[in-house]
Amino acid sequence: MNEEQSGGGTRSFRLHNNQILARPLEPALYLVATPIGNLGDITLRALETLAGADVLACEDTRVTRVLLDRYGIQNKPYAYHEYNADEAGPRLLQALEAGRSVALVSDAGTPLVSDPGYRLAVQAIEAGYKVVPIPGASAPLAALVGSGLPNDAFFFAGFLPTKDKGRRDRLAELAGIPATLIFFESPHRIAATLAAAADVLGGERAGAVCRELTKTFEEFRRGTLSELASFYDAVDNVKGEIVWLVGPPAENVAAAADVDAILADLSETMPTAKAATEAARLTGLPRKELYQRLLDMKERHG
Repeated sequence: MNEEQSGGGTRSFRLHNNQILARPLEPALYLVATPIGNLGDITLRALETLAGADVLACEDTRVTRVLLDRYGIQNKPYAYHEYNADEAGPRLLQALEAGRSVALVSDAGTPLVSDPGYRLAVQAIEAGYKVVPIPGASAPLAALVGSGLPNDAFFFAGFLPTKDKGRRDRLAELAGIPATLIFFESPHRIAATLAAAADVLGGERAGAVCRELTKTFEEFRRGTLSELASFYDAVDNVKGEIVWLVGPPAENVAAAADVDAILADLSETMPTAKAATEAARLTGLPRKELYQRLLDMKERHG
């Protein structure tokens, strides 16, 4: 990374055939949100930052080059991703130490949300450098507002484990959170994931699957978890990027005695861990709390 701007050209961007000069940036790490599909979903501040940064780092230079070309930005992107972070990260920190501005983008959406940019941001903060978020497109928020599910409280949980047991255990841990849950998932696992969600969280819970957000074939499918699981079980070759959501659990005011009765009944036919998982689904209480409660009950009664 040379001392001159990495692109070596004019610091400007093009908007509706007008060339706009980018103002100089103060030294800092800029976390720039980029479109999640539709290239029109970029902010003016983001364009000015991408054009004006001394160093531009991204996950995939080919993906970012498409965005830069769309807006006439000559800045040259450098790769920073999970496979070269040990080598590229220190160079970006050195640029900050030299008083340069560094912009970081992911392939799509907001950096640090399920991508390796988190590591660089933490290192920059720990080293005392200024970190500036440039907000914009976000797949979890786009899915939330389009899902029709409650949005007064939400919990973003990223990707679930790929193996069935890990997936179900994680869902059980999240079962009692009084908020809409938001997840990412790959198209070839969505059917199995929804089936597990229906089993663990309850098939009657409301959900939504949001596919190809902001793109030509954008789709929102809403229904209960059982309905969604059945639909995707019957669909071959699901395509596109997916965000899926689960509505909050129904309010449950079960008394302590009722919870103990449920645990006692379930433990007669199930192992302790499975009984706790099922009790979490029925009561909306945290699985870990119920698991310990059941162990305590068994210890008291010998």
